[in-house]
Amino acid sequence: MTSNLAHARVLTALAFGLAATFASAQAWPTKPISLVVPFPPGGSSDVLARAIGDKLGQSLGQPVIVESRPGAGATLGADYVAKAKPDGYTLLMGAVHHTIATSVYKKLPYDFEKSFAPVTTIAMVPNVLVVNAKSPATDVKQLLALAKASPGKLSYGSNGNGTVQHLIGTQFASLAGVELLHVPYKGSAPLTTDLLGGQVDMSFDTLTPVVQHIKGGKLRALAVTTAKRSSTLPDVPTLAESGLKDFDQGTWFGILAPAATPKDIVERLNTELVKIIQSPEFGKRMAEIGAEPVGDTPARMAAQIKSDTAKYAQLVKEAKVTID
Repeated sequence: MTSNLAHARVLTALAFGLAATFASAQAWPTKPISLVVPFPPGGSSDVLARAIGDKLGQSLGQPVIVESRPGAGATLGADYVAKAKPDGYTLLMGAVHHTIATSVYKKLPYDFEKSFAPVTTIAMVPNVLVVNAKSPATDVKQLLALAKASPGKLSYGSNGNGTVQHLIGTQFASLAGVELLHVPYKGSAPLTTDLLGGQVDMSFDTLTPVVQHIKGGKLRALAVTTAKRSSTLPDVPTLAESGLKDFDQGTWFGILAPAATPKDIVERLNTELVKIIQSPEFGKRMAEIGAEPVGDTPARMAAQIKSDTAKYAQLVKEAKVTID
């Protein structure tokens, strides 16, 4: 009798727990959600955040407000979200840059693998080597000839010290045997402005902020940095095709929540986001900006973060990039 009573109590407790979880998932969200972008407006993070935010807001019945918190190679915005209340109302537009920051910054106030709950990867965006249309270099071979003729004179811009653009530049210079001048910016928008104005010679930025200028004839794409050509720029060769064997670097962007966010909220976010990402309408929008839609599981995104953290730790060590 006592055993049956204890069993009944356990079942009752489980039922209440499941009911509470279901109620939590049904109740959330009841107010606007903040999607923090750790870069200035105008770059790939911002463009993707606004594209996904509008659709997510419609799906959830609450507005998703894109909030820009740039600085320190995207780590300021990440720190803000890491310390936010884990209730599903503050999310991070994360990127591959955050896996690099783990090795670049000597002291980070958060642990990217432990302080966040991955939700889903939105898209993978190829990086592209671009120069001003007035540059005498029409291909990678000519650019390298110019660099070798004037060591340390040709400059390349990045989204900041320790970002993927910075490391692509160091890897490019190392493999090609040239010396380039690195010029860090706070984001893609100011970098692109200076590239168009001729203040910086080249960049390895993501395709999104420069594709319109490439198609408009103001910038010239010499190569993409991924193993495969971009479907947006099918005539532009890869760096591997241009002589830098096995070169394969790209930039992913995805959404993360603070680590202690309830699992049911993370799962609902993933479900709603994957529906949006895999829709034909969103796919068409991604094609316009040179992005490849992903839409994976939280576990798959976590595995990508772990893998990239290890990969970039090695590149950071080889490039000797450190920031206090």
